[in-house]
Amino acid sequence: MRQLFRLNEIVEKKELAPRIKEIKVYNPRIAAKARAGQFVIVKVGEEGERIPLTIADWDREKGLITIVFQEVGVSTYKLGRLGVGDVITDVVGPLGNPSEIEKFGTVVCVGGGVGIAAIYPMAKELKKAGNRVISIIGARNKDLLIYEEEMRRVSDELRITTDDGSKGRKGFVSDELRDLLNSGLKVDRVIAVGPAIMMKTCADVTRPFNVKTIVSLNSLMLCGMGMCGACRVEVGGKTRFVCVDGPDFDAHQVNFDVLIKRLNAYKAEEQLALKRFLEVKA
Repeated sequence: MRQLFRLNEIVEKKELAPRIKEIKVYNPRIAAKARAGQFVIVKVGEEGERIPLTIADWDREKGLITIVFQEVGVSTYKLGRLGVGDVITDVVGPLGNPSEIEKFGTVVCVGGGVGIAAIYPMAKELKKAGNRVISIIGARNKDLLIYEEEMRRVSDELRITTDDGSKGRKGFVSDELRDLLNSGLKVDRVIAVGPAIMMKTCADVTRPFNVKTIVSLNSLMLCGMGMCGACRVEVGGKTRFVCVDGPDFDAHQVNFDVLIKRLNAYKAEEQLALKRFLEVKA
């Protein structure tokens, strides 16, 4: 039978929000093994940067994986400029440990920004496992809010926040999480995925309530196999590698200050590289 697509070919592409794109990529081997919480490393061009991206969904029958990404640097801009029919140079995975999925009881899934797409497969699998899933999703404004309907389908209850109040509650996902816990509802587990500062705040909110809280860390990463050490983080006072020990960790054990400092270490160079890239392409 003739193969319809080439390996790593983009077969669908959608703009979810300004500079946030969803692509479906043909890679049957990864689609066959992907599980919630895992990621792939993508490279555009032979000299391209290796960028880790969470697998947002998969179709084992069609051999497709879904990736959602935000254009924030040169590499993601290059990826965003590929279209349907283009082939991504390298897609490696699935990498990282799958999320812990079992029947916990009531689970609150908190997603911020592009992290909503990352928490979607976790919420879906937790719902399948018999949990009551309450989801809280948020973005800076309604135009940047993604995966609302997807999250609604896999949640018993969906709450929305935006920083400017253009949709849902005006405020942050952590505000909604705090109110939910203050209501007296018995929550058995909280899972948060999003910007590091958002996950740090969620951890601070749940700590007094002694609710087990899991975060999926978005550290810098190169090899994805535990050899280079670029993705090292401090968890429970010990050095851990996000790629092989994570990406999920106990939020109350993560040193977020170290994580945020490392995430910002090359920001000036990244912004300069992007400026030069956009000037050349203009």
